[in-house]
Amino acid sequence: MHEQLSVSEITNAVFDPTSQMVKCDPRHGKYMACCLLFRGDVVPQDVNRAVATIKTKRSIQFVDWCPTGFKVGINYQPTSVVPGGDMAPVPRAVCMLSNTTAIAGNMIVI
Repeated sequence: MHEQLSVSEITNAVFDPTSQMVKCDPRHGKYMACCLLFRGDVVPQDVNRAVATIKTKRSIQFVDWCPTGFKVGINYQPTSVVPGGDMAPVPRAVCMLSNTTAIAGNMIVI
């Protein structure tokens, strides 16, 4: 049996540095843009509530010239899985594409 996470839980999870494929801590910078791509059993009301919660958190900051910062897409078709593969089917998923100033510190080191 697999755990089924809510829209709010998966939205919070994509902002966790351990869930990201980048070697920097986004909490040490400001987001310039953020695109959340939801898939599966997701309704706009739940997405709006989750985004509003993220915006009120002080740990996630946006640059002054882009205060809204979010673009959202919803595809109501659940993710596809390969039969017998390593990935379990899930009712909902989210992918975040974002741009943050936190990466600048890593670029200086290179």
